[in-house]
Amino acid sequence: MTPGFAFVAEPLDRADEWRADAAKLDALRATSHCLLLDARGQVAVDGDGRLRADIGAPVDAVFLGRHGDDAWFAASRDTPFGDDDARIDLRSAALQWPAFDSTLFAQARAVLHWRGTHRFCPNCGHALMFSRGGWQGDCGHCGRVEYPRTDPAVIVAVSDGERLLLGRQASWPARRYSTLAGFVEPGESLEAAIAREVWEESRVRVHRSRYLASQPWPFPGSLMLGFIADAEGEVPQTAQDELEDARWFTRADVEAALAEDREDAPLRVSPPLSISRWLIECWVAGERA
Repeated sequence: MTPGFAFVAEPLDRADEWRADAAKLDALRATSHCLLLDARGQVAVDGDGRLRADIGAPVDAVFLGRHGDDAWFAASRDTPFGDDDARIDLRSAALQWPAFDSTLFAQARAVLHWRGTHRFCPNCGHALMFSRGGWQGDCGHCGRVEYPRTDPAVIVAVSDGERLLLGRQASWPARRYSTLAGFVEPGESLEAAIAREVWEESRVRVHRSRYLASQPWPFPGSLMLGFIADAEGEVPQTAQDELEDARWFTRADVEAALAEDREDAPLRVSPPLSISRWLIECWVAGERA
């Protein structure tokens, strides 16, 4: 199935050759588009609720890339939005905006979060200076070089052949369930991470898994690697420090949840922006490991 989730369609040309040309980037800043994100990761919108990008980028703005003849930058706002300013968060934007706008917003949010949380050298503690359009942190004291971090995580639609295993966290809306997911640990393959995470969260044993697609997930900076897996049909058991609940759902249950997401529905699944929703749709369409 063609991926239908957010943040993957119409990406910018990253224009790596421009990142090394500081003079070119400086010349572009005056006439280029710039997204300004506040401390909560929100951007301003116009009267129609569409992305409002300023013309002109500050000297510390990160170069995102080019789209046709247009160059795009992103920067953090020095001051928060006022009460009268119309703004939007990324999750809401991904459900409303065209693919290009939401993908652009996602890239900006992820790289600015990295910049904001990696201001000092992890080796010696001195402040980093940023180069290559903001995508490289350089320590002038010890010479260490830092790059934007992306954390790999597996997310998997687990089936016993007839049913789909879904879990929920206590903070989610009532009766909302999702596919199981977790971060890959050091020295671990993706397949091993799937088997471990599913076992830890549900005590269900995965026999085999197959990769389907990936989604950058800028909350704050992960790459979700989507799989489908076959497993035994054990009764799920959840640990208190993992999921609130995990259970098997029949095909009829899942089809009904996909058909109409109502607040009072017996089962609610992940929203359309997520790869989780797409993996569930793949299982309903007949995908197997």
